Amino acid sequence: MTLFRLPRCAVAVDIVTAGTNRGRPRIRPSYRTHRATRLSERALVNDTYDYDLVCIGSGPAGQRAAVQAAKLGRRTAVIERRGSLGGVCLDTGTIPSKTFREAVLWTVASAARADSALDGAPARPTAEALLARVQDVVSREASVIANQLRRNGVDVLRGEASFKDPHRLVVDAGDARREVTAANVLIAVGTVAAAAPGAAVDSATILTSDDICRLTRIPKSMAVVGAGVIGMEYASMFAALGVEVTVVDKRERPLEFLDSEIVDELIHQMRKRNVYFRGGEAVARLGTTDGPPVRAVLELESGKRIVSDMVLFSVGRQGATASLGLENAGLCADDRGRIAVDVQFRTSVPHIFAAGDVIGYPSLAATSSEQGRLAACHALGAPARAMASHFPIGIYAIPEVSMVGAAEHELTKAKVPYEVGIARYREIARGQILGDDSGFFKMLFHREDRRLLGVHIIGTGATELLHIGQAVLGLGGGLDYFLETVFNYPTLAECYKVAALNAANKLAS
Repeated sequence: MTLFRLPRCAVAVDIVTAGTNRGRPRIRPSYRTHRATRLSERALVNDTYDYDLVCIGSGPAGQRAAVQAAKLGRRTAVIERRGSLGGVCLDTGTIPSKTFREAVLWTVASAARADSALDGAPARPTAEALLARVQDVVSREASVIANQLRRNGVDVLRGEASFKDPHRLVVDAGDARREVTAANVLIAVGTVAAAAPGAAVDSATILTSDDICRLTRIPKSMAVVGAGVIGMEYASMFAALGVEVTVVDKRERPLEFLDSEIVDELIHQMRKRNVYFRGGEAVARLGTTDGPPVRAVLELESGKRIVSDMVLFSVGRQGATASLGLENAGLCADDRGRIAVDVQFRTSVPHIFAAGDVIGYPSLAATSSEQGRLAACHALGAPARAMASHFPIGIYAIPEVSMVGAAEHELTKAKVPYEVGIARYREIARGQILGDDSGFFKMLFHREDRRLLGVHIIGTGATELLHIGQAVLGLGGGLDYFLETVFNYPTLAECYKVAALNAANKLAS
């Protein structure tokens, strides 16, 4: 096949409309010229293969890896089996769930305003109304991703990918099949929801998180099986809509990796919205009644029986590797479909890499994106630093939760001397303005050198507020920075100053 297209010696003129250059033409070479320059300057040309890097999957890992490879001047392709680009993250995961959350918050706020202005309860929201915004955001984001890949000269191959041998991939589009060869391959296929026991998922009464975007009704009651991140997020969203929610999990406490005080506050807030927790309980069988109406029935190993309008089964996810033909490439996945990699995201086959949710923890869109970029650098011999260990974690429950760095139980186990600084939203002017009197903010400092060790937040804007602490942590800063700096007022960032003063008082006593 043709490896290169001769570029036109053309120049693209962009009208800059932002900042001080508004309205002033800026002349710059077109992306075709940029790509041709990169191709001509690349240090290593291997014409044995169609591509230098093929990414299987266009989610955060595959997308970022493909763009990075293209910027290194390499022939790059992305294989995507879904109708639109963006992978699980855009189709059924991060973007739809967070957009659904915003729709819920807007609906709840609107209902509260209407309830205060009118007599009687406001109308119950419909699934169609809540999901309308989701489809709009997903469509727009898919266009952004497609444009980014096109601008960088990345080929998009539509169809299901499978290995024919370690360097050869078959792309099956249903009505057509083709083969492509690659010097390097990145597996970034993401995950699928784990199957429910005893009953088939019907997307109406028994569903997984992948089915939320296809909801046709809002139930009056819901059972959520699994108190992990996804389960807790959706449990809190539906509870905010007035749905009676019961959360069932084998563990006694949800989200055990989080700070215990933060989890306690989250559980408290959810219980105020009539969420019932059944910890230490395992599901023996899942079924439905004959109806009408058809309802879901959970039979627990303890003998308890829970009947609800709908069950959300959310006990984990499996790597979407079943159809890849990994054995033809000399690879295998574990019992959860995950692929093992080394610190460079290289599998046991040296030219095949894997990144994103398919390799397991931490399974975050943000970390997947960085893993993909680093994998591309390692595959193509470009210098790259290891990913920072202090990446942020955001849980978009209602209220939202975010953390970076160490938690108290980790420091205690490691016998690290630390002090705690606390601030509460009700003490902060911005918290009063927002009407959030339950937000809770915590910083952990080393008692001896006063370094920042961790930040833990629950409340409005937690996932945004966290990044200040993340930057200070990454730069090796500590208590003195927060004591000496000035934050805008009134903002939630003032929590950093209040918590720092609280910690300083404790260290001085």
